[in-house]
Order: sequence, then structure tokens, then C-alpha cells
Amino acid sequence: MFFKKVLNSVLGFFRTKAPEFIKTNFEVTSTKRSKIVGSVVCFVTLIAVILDVGAYTSQEFAAKWLLLAFTLLCPFILGITCAYSVRIKNELFNEIWHFAFMLLMPFVTITMTECLNNVFIYDMTYLGFFGNYLLVVILFFLFFALTGSFRVSYITVNTVLFGLGVAHSYIMDFRGTPFLPMDFLSIKTAAGVANTYNYTPTYKVMTAALIFIFIIIISIKTKTPKFNMLTKIISRAFTGTFASVLLILFYFTSLFADMGVKPDFWNQTRGYHNYGFAFNFFANTKYLYMSEPNNYNPDELKNYVNSVVDNSSDNTDNTDDDYDKPNIICIMNESLADLSVLGNLTTNEDYMPFMRSLTENTVKGNLYVPVIGAGTSNTEFEFLTGHTTAFLPSGSNAYMLYIKNPIASLVSTLEAQNYSSYALHPYYAAGWNRTAVYNYLGFNRFTSLENIMDVSLMREYQEKGSDPNYLQALVEQYYPGRNMLLRQYISDSYDYKLLIEDYENRDKSQPYFAFNVTMQNHGGYTTSCVNFEESIYATSVSKNYNKANKYLSLVKASDNAFKELIEYFEQVKEPTIICMFGDHQPSVETDFIAEVMGVDSLSSLTPEQEQSRHITPFIIWANYDIEERQIDKLSSNYLSALVLETAGIKLTEYNKYLLKLSETLPVIDTVGYIDNEDNYYKWSDVSPYSALLDEYEKVQYNNIFDRKNLNSEIFYINGYVPEETASEDSTVTEEGA
Repeated sequence: MFFKKVLNSVLGFFRTKAPEFIKTNFEVTSTKRSKIVGSVVCFVTLIAVILDVGAYTSQEFAAKWLLLAFTLLCPFILGITCAYSVRIKNELFNEIWHFAFMLLMPFVTITMTECLNNVFIYDMTYLGFFGNYLLVVILFFLFFALTGSFRVSYITVNTVLFGLGVAHSYIMDFRGTPFLPMDFLSIKTAAGVANTYNYTPTYKVMTAALIFIFIIIISIKTKTPKFNMLTKIISRAFTGTFASVLLILFYFTSLFADMGVKPDFWNQTRGYHNYGFAFNFFANTKYLYMSEPNNYNPDELKNYVNSVVDNSSDNTDNTDDDYDKPNIICIMNESLADLSVLGNLTTNEDYMPFMRSLTENTVKGNLYVPVIGAGTSNTEFEFLTGHTTAFLPSGSNAYMLYIKNPIASLVSTLEAQNYSSYALHPYYAAGWNRTAVYNYLGFNRFTSLENIMDVSLMREYQEKGSDPNYLQALVEQYYPGRNMLLRQYISDSYDYKLLIEDYENRDKSQPYFAFNVTMQNHGGYTTSCVNFEESIYATSVSKNYNKANKYLSLVKASDNAFKELIEYFEQVKEPTIICMFGDHQPSVETDFIAEVMGVDSLSSLTPEQEQSRHITPFIIWANYDIEERQIDKLSSNYLSALVLETAGIKLTEYNKYLLKLSETLPVIDTVGYIDNEDNYYKWSDVSPYSALLDEYEKVQYNNIFDRKNLNSEIFYINGYVPEETASEDSTVTEEGA
């Protein structure tokens, strides 16, 4: 009886009082112009959705039809929102509503950004939702405090977040890893390969775009009430102070980090999935600054190195003539990987038979690299310097940020022993800032795409729609018979011909050192081309994965090209060592990777599985007798020291330090580290190796950042400290070929 009375009272209110309340306090208006605009918006967005309907129907998740129905309804909602406006008549109620709306708007904003992140709000953790909500509120408060306008706050914040979210969505699709703040520094490099990807709007982008348009319409219609002076001062002071205090606490204290409000450094992909895009992106900005390690003292570095290195058996009195000086060629092969390390993968035929067959005079194994799908230069940095990016801020890029002066490296070690030094990369010289970095590393010569072909052909190809077949036709016309390309990139086969040509024209008075970064297998595995035979396909998966199959066929072409290179140097009389390794695994279909790994999602991998995604092959081959070895685990920061040891080259103290350290911790990478007993550790773990890792970080810091107190005895030999070198070929022209 009681509940019936309550129900009748509520119904009575809505029958009698509610209409009167709405009529008294609200006014719905429209104009002929607004109705026309609403109709146009409805029509245009509806056509856009219909044209992109395949992006929804091609999905396999259960809710795709519900999502499509919502998306088809959105244009009508947008049209009505454009056509009609609601005005609150009561001034006090209007003012209260606008502040309340500022606290409600983040729900819509987060829906938009998480749509681009391919996550529904209800899938986020409570902490993740709270973090995203608080971030959006802080941004709204900041802009309101600065401008005093709700409209400007909503439009500015949502436009920025939408733009960043779209970039994240495409980057996740292209390379399989999230959009991090440091990616801004690689925009120039990314632009060079951007035309190789497919930008057709995905269902995520289309749905988020409709939500964004809704937000913009609402924002434009939002008029800031005419507050009195006291209200203006109090409201802007409060919002500004509130936002500033929280930002100070986040960036300059560990308060939020201690509460767990920080990026998932162990697995950024998982972090973006569980805790949302906006929160993770901005949380990562806290860690961009490279701070000095705790208790860093440059006077103690020698003790750290001596505690690891046993020099008792090392004849430090040897002269340079007592050491071998074979020619050394190092090749970092773009996206070269054996994906069978992930799990169960079989193919119609072996995609790397020659590399697998190499055993005589060969050291080979699994190389653990710092990146997946992109970030080539971080692996390159680790190889050339012996440093690990694990000690740098998460998501940072060493070439773009930290190589600003001459630095000790493999190049300086070999040049100190009278080696020549040559760098070859058959793509744009400016990519990853290599023109400047190679000067700081001390390379004598650098050949890039600008020296290989007329790059105006590349511009014409890009202007004509980036069709690889069109580029192939242009190159055949200008360079008949050269067979330079595979897809739209210089092939490994042609790359190695350039390398051999340089070797044959070398200064024979010096031992030869070359470092070659290939380009053939770069991402963008979506288009077919007349110059590329797609012969390999996976047979152990449930369906056809076009990207993965194209990639596997590219690996087969790399294997064939490497065979040609080895066969040439087998006939060379001068002792020569060739080291080849992959820079990272490719960005192919995530469903393919998950199926091969036998998991439902890549956001919930075990430490062992996560590490397996960082494995590429490495091979050290010699055309003379060396001890054969199979190394199951080695990270890329150790590889150049291993090359020098295998070649019998005089080592720096740092090289010796790395070789001894690798015996205890064979893998140190951005995921964590693995010891010699096959124990896997995350960086958040307290382990028996924490002190050893702290010492390694301090030694590394000295070489990269502390030029004033650089300990040259550790990093250089023969008193050789390189100066910045202006490479002969690094001043490139458009018609270098």
C-alpha cells in the first residue's frame, strides 16, 4: 500500500508538476537556418556511415550489429541537435547547470577517446576510469580558468583529445603498439612511410567522429552565463587552483604513483586497454625527462666495471698489431623475425631456409630487442653503443632526444684501431635524425636513398596515390635493368649489391667496417605489387591473414638475398665477419599474433610471452674459422661486444664489462630482464640483481649524459675520443644517383 502511494505521487508529479516545471524553466527554439544546417549535417553524416558500413559488418565481435544500429541513429541525433536549442530561463539554475555540465561532459569525452582505443567504458578498471575522468576535468578546468569560457574549454580539449585518439587508433592498427608522447619526435620519420598504410576510416574512427561532432555541436551551442564579478573570480580561481595543485602533485611528487596511478611500463598495450588512452598518454609525459640516477658518482664507475670484469687473463700490454683485424660488416635487417618463436606456426614452405642452415663458422641465436612493430632506431642505438633503452624514459627515442654530442660506440672502438667506417641506409637520410646522429657516432661516410636514386621519383609516386606499381614503372624507366625495388622499397638484394660495390671500392690500406640498415621489409603489408612474389602463407592458423602472409614472403626474399651476400664473401680472401640481426618483429594482424601464441588477447600475456614478442634472429658468420655457438638468449645491447670478441678485436673496458654482465643477465630490455637460470623479472620486481642493474645504469649514464665527467678509460681505447664527423656522403642532394 505504501509503495503504491509513493508510485502514485511520483506519477502525479510527472503528470502535473513536471510539464509546468519544464515550461517555466526551459525554452526550445529553432530557426529556419538551424533546421537547414541540421538536415545537411544529418544527410552528410548518414551518407558517410553508409559508405563505411563495411567497416562494421566485417567485424567479428558479437555487438557489431548493436554498434552499427547506434551509428546509423547518430546522424539523426546530430541533425536534431543542430536544428534545436534548449535555453534555461532561470539564471541561477542556468549557472548551476553549466558547472554541473562541466562535470558530466567528461563521460562523453571518455566514450569518444575509448572508442578510438577500441575499449568500451564498462571494460575499463575503476582506477582507469577515474584517472581518465580526472584528467579530462583537469583539462576543462585549466582552459576555463584561462579563458572563462565553457565553449572554448570544451572545443579545445575535445579537439586535441580526438586528434590524439585518432593518431593512437591508426598507430595501434599499423604497428601494434600504443601512441606515446615520444612519437611526436618521430613525425618526420613517420611521414616518410605514411603513404604505405591504409587510412580508410575504421569503425572505431567513424563512431568516435560522430561522437566528436556531437560534442562540437553541443559546445558551440553552449553560452557561458553572464556571471557577476565575484562569481567569475571565485570560479576561475577555484578551477585553476584545483587543476594546478593536482598537476603539481602528479608531476613533482610520487603521491599518485604510489597509489598506482602511473603507466603500465611492463606492458603499455595492456595499460592503454585497462586504464584508457587519455590517462596513459598524459601519464607517460611525466617520464620524458632523463634524471640523474640516485647516488650517481662518476668517481665510482671504474670500481663498478672492475667488480664485474676480471682482467687477470687480459694482456693489456698488447699492441694493436697483436689483435686480429678482419673486415666487419653489420646489417640490421628491417623487421626481420622468425615468428615461430611466438608459438605454433607452420607454413607451406620454410621462409628462412638458408639462415637456418648456417652452422659452420657461425654464431647465431635469439636476440631480444627493445621495440615491437616500430622504433627501429632504438635497437640500432643499443647495438652501436652497448647501452640499453630500458634505463631511458618509457617510450623515448635515443636518436631523437639524447645523441647531441660525439659518443663512444662500436664506431669509435673500430676507428681507434684504424678501421674505415661506412653507413648505408637505402631510405631518407633524415629518418630518425640519422644524418646528425651518424656524425656524432663518427661514421666517415653515409649513403642514403638520396645518393641511390633521384628522390623526385618518390615525390611523384606519392603525389600519384602511392601505388607501388607506379613507382616500379618510374624506376624501370629511369634505371632500366637495375631491379632496385621490392614493393616500394629498395630490396635487400639491391642493398647488398651496393654494399659489395662499396667493399670493392674501399681503401685497402685500412680494415673495412660497414653498418647497413635495410628497408625492404618495412611495415605497410597491405598492397600487392608486380615486383613482389607472395609465395609463403601460414598453414597452422584458422584463416587467411593477408598482412602476415605478405610479411612471411618478404622474409623469404630476405633469406635469398642474404644467401647471395654470403656466397659472395665466401669467395673473398680477406678475413671478413658479417653480423646480421632483426630490429623488431613486424606489425601484422593482432589476431594472427594471438592465434599463433594461443591466447585470446595480447593485453594479458605472461612475462615469457611478452618477452617472446621481442625476439629476432641474429647471425655472426665468418669466411674463416671461428668457434660455432648457439646462443638462446641475448639482448641487443650486448651484440656488438660479442661481434668484437668473435672478431678478435681489441676491446674497451666497457665491451669487457658487457660481455661479463651478459653471462649473469643475458637479457636486459624494455620488458624486463632474464638471468642465466632462465628466471624472468619485471622492472617493478625487487631481485638479487637490482644493485648490479643500478651500477650498469650509472655507467651508461656517464657515456650518454655526463660529458663533463666522462670516464674515457672505460669507453675508449688508445686514447681515442672521436669528434663530430661530417660524413662525406651525408650532405645529400635530390639527384644523388
